[in-house]
Amino acid sequence: MQRPPGMPGMPRQEEFILKETNPALGGVGSAGDKLTTTYDLVEQMQYLYVRVVKAKDLPAKDVTGSCDPYVEVKLGNYKGTTRHFEKKSNPEWNQVFAFSKDRIQASAVEVTVKDKDLVKDDFIGRVLFDLSEIPKRVPPDSPLAPQWYRLEDRKGDKVKGELMLAVWWGTQADEAFPEAWHSDAAAVPSDGLASIRSKVYLTPKLWYLRVNIIEAQDLMPTDKSRFPEVHVKAMLGNQGLRTRVSPSRGINPQWNEDLMFVAAEPFEEHLILSVEDRVAPNKDEVLGKAIIPLTTVEKRLDHKPVGTRWYNLEKHVILDGEQKKKEIKFSSRIHIRICLEGGYHVLDESTHYSSDLRPTARQLWKQSIGVLELGILNAQGLLPMKTKDGRNTTDAYCVAKYGQKWVRTRTIIDSFSPKWNEQYTWEVYDPCTVVTIGVFDNCHLHSSGNNVRDNRIGKVRIRLSTLEADRVYTHSYPLIVLLPSGVKKMGEVQLAVRFTCSSLLNMMHLYSQPLLPKMHYLYPLSVMQLDNLRHQAILIVSMRLGRAEPPLRKEVVEYMLDVDSHMWSMRKSKANFFRIMGVLSPLLAVGKWFDQICQWRNPLTTILIHLLFVILVLYPELILPTVFLYLFLIGVWYYRWRPRQPPHMDTRLSYAETAHPDELDEEFDTFPTSRPPDIVRMRYDRLRSVAGRVQTVVGDIATQGERLQSLLSWRDPRATAIFVTFCLVAAVVLYVTPFKAVMLLAGFYVLRHPRFRRKLPSVPLNFFRRLPARTDSML
Repeated sequence: MQRPPGMPGMPRQEEFILKETNPALGGVGSAGDKLTTTYDLVEQMQYLYVRVVKAKDLPAKDVTGSCDPYVEVKLGNYKGTTRHFEKKSNPEWNQVFAFSKDRIQASAVEVTVKDKDLVKDDFIGRVLFDLSEIPKRVPPDSPLAPQWYRLEDRKGDKVKGELMLAVWWGTQADEAFPEAWHSDAAAVPSDGLASIRSKVYLTPKLWYLRVNIIEAQDLMPTDKSRFPEVHVKAMLGNQGLRTRVSPSRGINPQWNEDLMFVAAEPFEEHLILSVEDRVAPNKDEVLGKAIIPLTTVEKRLDHKPVGTRWYNLEKHVILDGEQKKKEIKFSSRIHIRICLEGGYHVLDESTHYSSDLRPTARQLWKQSIGVLELGILNAQGLLPMKTKDGRNTTDAYCVAKYGQKWVRTRTIIDSFSPKWNEQYTWEVYDPCTVVTIGVFDNCHLHSSGNNVRDNRIGKVRIRLSTLEADRVYTHSYPLIVLLPSGVKKMGEVQLAVRFTCSSLLNMMHLYSQPLLPKMHYLYPLSVMQLDNLRHQAILIVSMRLGRAEPPLRKEVVEYMLDVDSHMWSMRKSKANFFRIMGVLSPLLAVGKWFDQICQWRNPLTTILIHLLFVILVLYPELILPTVFLYLFLIGVWYYRWRPRQPPHMDTRLSYAETAHPDELDEEFDTFPTSRPPDIVRMRYDRLRSVAGRVQTVVGDIATQGERLQSLLSWRDPRATAIFVTFCLVAAVVLYVTPFKAVMLLAGFYVLRHPRFRRKLPSVPLNFFRRLPARTDSML
């Protein structure tokens, strides 16, 4: 069947839709018997666990009479080994091995103790377990106690040595699962195992540090013949800010200027204040320094001012080519007010999709209103992300972020349809927050260079306020990324989400509260300050999480926190423009409908509008009830078509499918640009043309405003005289004429029949357009 013309994008759009799924959550079998487990938002995955604890009385195998033992756990084609100990007959390993039941093709598991040797490892003994006789454990059962097993040779005869083991069937809900060696990671070298495990991370506690530089006293510049141009430079780690040059030129300068930093617990860095004199262009002389440990700084929870303090400035001089502190009594000092602000929320995410809105100080936190549970089930149809040994492959893992808690699933090796089935929980303090889930390709399994970066596969955002309480949402979300070549679907990720509300009354009350803590409104920070502080907060978070084990790398953190969301994009500008048009379209539709009423296109509707207008004028107390009743009926009517699915990434709304290749190339350009001059010139000219149109629209709006001002400014004396006379006559007429009569006459005039209308503009409009504006004075 041939596709109808004008619908070329339909199959393309179908590719990016959200799909509802029906997975077997919580291990529900065919008979409906549900396993007792807290993992009720994921599919149960069966694993064979082998815990190798320790051995004793191992025989010597080397010529030297010693033993270098290790344990090999073998199940079919899968083989895992413990680390080996040198010259130890009673080693202790305490390692866990997990074998996925879906991939088991053997009937017994073999646990062998071997002696490490240069040429060939010697066999010491083994223990065999029949898979059909291994017990099953389901949490919250207590862990299976390990037992001693006598080693056997290959013929089944007992030999010297014993091995302590525990073997059981379990699921991914087992507490041994996160740290276990997994059979699907057998090809990963030992130094890469740490980077594939699941992990939970906590963002460091962030504070805003406010430094109010008040004044300095008794400065001693080197050149006494000139007035010093003094400023203060403040450094906290990699953050550097400076005050303006003091307007009071002298040895007692004053500033009274606030500097804001982001500090993270534990406070390992010191604040360094440096008072400097601008002695020449691009040359500053240090007049003194003060070092302030953040552990001594007062923490403020509200807007009450903290006390000021004087700090001595230590002189630094150059001795023998090295900068050394000269131990002398120095009289210069600096007067500051410094505090750690606990009443603000340190923004490290965009305010449009923030996952946490609480203030820094725990004393100011409200009680939680519910729990968010997220089940990361699997992914389908992932595209190859890299080439390994001549074939395409993907090693995928997920990262989820909500509030201060980040979670990372284990990496599934070499699979385009990975199954994670991991479940995580967060406390919820505000429903108007967003949980972000990202999928990445692990590129650090076989190479650990600094230039290797984990590839992004896609991202999903879910706003909690769009979810019904206590309902489980199971959907397959498209993983969409924007590349320089265009928008691309990288696969799908299947999630199960449930938002459980513990107090409906508290949640409803939150809708009447400010979104951010009250300090953001009592002492608001400027937009420029918030942008700079957010950038510093992202750097601190990415650095701290990058030092964890396994590290959550910088490119992952920046992608999850949308670090480049403020960068210029022609595509985003178009999308935002059409979003505004979408918001205004109902108003335009109402205006078009009212114009049709005035033109009497449907006489019956126009007559009914006349009757409604007369009733509202004669009984004005019905106006507001009518408006609110109309809004109520619209809301009830739209309830039938309420969204049944959570929102997802929309390529059409983002104008990703229709973006020009050059616009995408500009969006992915570095800052500052790395493109050739001719391309930069072309884009600059294009930006000038767009800005020219915006400039014209802004000028037209300014012109209309200035015409309103000129009604009473006597810039045009005749026009102002006409308007003032009209106002006097209107005041007299409206005073002697009942208000309802005036409204009825005005309404009937606006709704008059077309035969009583002229196609020329009205008299008030003609008068307004003739008023002067200040465009005549523009160069």
